[in-house]
Amino acid sequence: MNKAVVAVLALLVSMTSAGAQVPPSPSEIAAYRGLHAAAASGNSAEIGTLMKAGAGAETRDAGGRTPFLVAAHLRQRDAMKALVAAGAYANAADDQRYDAVTIASVAGDVETLETALALGNRATNVTSTYDGTALIAAAHLGHDEVVRVLIKAGAPLDHVNNLGWTALIEAVVLGDGGNRHTETVRALVSAGADTSIADRSGQTPLDLARARGYAGMVKLLGG
Repeated sequence: MNKAVVAVLALLVSMTSAGAQVPPSPSEIAAYRGLHAAAASGNSAEIGTLMKAGAGAETRDAGGRTPFLVAAHLRQRDAMKALVAAGAYANAADDQRYDAVTIASVAGDVETLETALALGNRATNVTSTYDGTALIAAAHLGHDEVVRVLIKAGAPLDHVNNLGWTALIEAVVLGDGGNRHTETVRALVSAGADTSIADRSGQTPLDLARARGYAGMVKLLGG
């Protein structure tokens, strides 16, 4: 097994995913050819050569991932840049409706997130089977630094997903009340997130934080 494959396998073990988001498996990576293989290995020169020869940048693998999405999963930021420079679509989404911004946000990968945003991938996209956003996904996981980047990029603060939850609600109900989720709540409230939006049972973020005994969140939410 060559060094590149070993590095990729190690990265996959360390990556965090949520819900239906699925990175390419080691067997998928080993089977990649053409642009997908170049994206997975970060071979920007090969990407340029293949694109000039007419390779399709929006070709999909078995999971609906374009080469750009594969590069995002594997943190191959130079490959992401090379693909978009050659005409790849930065707002592509896979079969589970995850785009590169959401992939990077779920992974807590600020560098790849900032690369995707700089390449035109929008923080406003509705993504995932939950009709959510990258901001909701990041809030769920307590990736407070990612949350701040997404807020700065114009992510919708009060989007409600098909579970009836906003980013603020997810930070409370899917968090552990610890520092990262509390800092996520702080960032959202400071940015102007609407604290009055309730879940489907009529519980506001403050109600939900009180019920869980999350004192730091309660204070931030005006309790």
